[in-house]
Amino acid sequence: MFLLTNVKYKKLNIFYTYFSIIYMDIGILHRIRIERYIFGILMALSMVLVAEVSGENEIIFPEICALTIGAWVSEQLPWRTNKRRIFFLMSAAALFGVIVVKYVPLALIFQVCICFGFTGFILTLCKTNFVPIISACILPVYLRTSSWIYPISVSFMALIIIIAQWQMEKHRFKPVNNFIPCEFDINFQIVKWTKLLVVFALLALIPFKTHQIYFLAPPLIVMFTELSNIDSPARKKPLYIIGLMTFSAFIGSLLRLVLNIYMGMPLFVCTTVACVILFITLDRLKIFFPPAGAILLIPMILDKSLLITFPFEVFIGAIFLTICALFLFKQNDKEDCSPSF
Repeated sequence: MFLLTNVKYKKLNIFYTYFSIIYMDIGILHRIRIERYIFGILMALSMVLVAEVSGENEIIFPEICALTIGAWVSEQLPWRTNKRRIFFLMSAAALFGVIVVKYVPLALIFQVCICFGFTGFILTLCKTNFVPIISACILPVYLRTSSWIYPISVSFMALIIIIAQWQMEKHRFKPVNNFIPCEFDINFQIVKWTKLLVVFALLALIPFKTHQIYFLAPPLIVMFTELSNIDSPARKKPLYIIGLMTFSAFIGSLLRLVLNIYMGMPLFVCTTVACVILFITLDRLKIFFPPAGAILLIPMILDKSLLITFPFEVFIGAIFLTICALFLFKQNDKEDCSPSF
């Protein structure tokens, strides 16, 4: 009888120890993720604070929030890329966008299409699906940014992102990213990007003609490109993606209006509160979709007259772009480059 009781006690003790280890590991992982959230918030806060103090709005790069979500917050890097490619591609895209504004005297829609085509070319050339560079390239065209400060600040912030990511991997705050190049079918890529350009240009005709360009805000173009990949997990949750993009635009616009414009608080306060709300939402939904971070910070650089309509424009644009991506891009490209959003 004593032996039986002792055996049961040992089994219970083993079970309790096993449960304690699992619970401890979950607690550690949760704490580490919170720390990564804090790093992401501090990155966005610092960027906006420097821009406010220096008076150089070109320093504010909304896509930085998308990069922190992908490179820091997410357990697995959602793009098939490495640190060198992140730095090179972000720098090249930002520089090309400013060059187009300064030296290509064409209508806005043609400038945007040139940038869109350029990003498709270098993504294919570098064998990666690091689509945030689309926003980095197109944003200066939307904002008519001709200052070299923009590509310099983008390069500097990309460098901070990859150094911090390297440190997180080194100290086991997140898994090490092992880069596996995408295996592209060149002929298919030419057809795919031509189709993306044509569809985008047709969708852009009315918004660009009526000067309502934020129906196709740069992060929405990134979303459209991502959803056009038939292997993207985001295609399985289109309503969540539309809702998340709209929610992010609404939160960013609301906080900018209330805290910054009406209450006179610094812009970095709006950015901090907005990032906290978004990160809590992402953690609850378990959908770490980087373009949502970029659309969150777009209101921080918009004219105040555009803030009321911006969430509505994002909502309509997200619906149309999602529908087009899901129904016009169905062919399996037979390429090994699936993301992990």
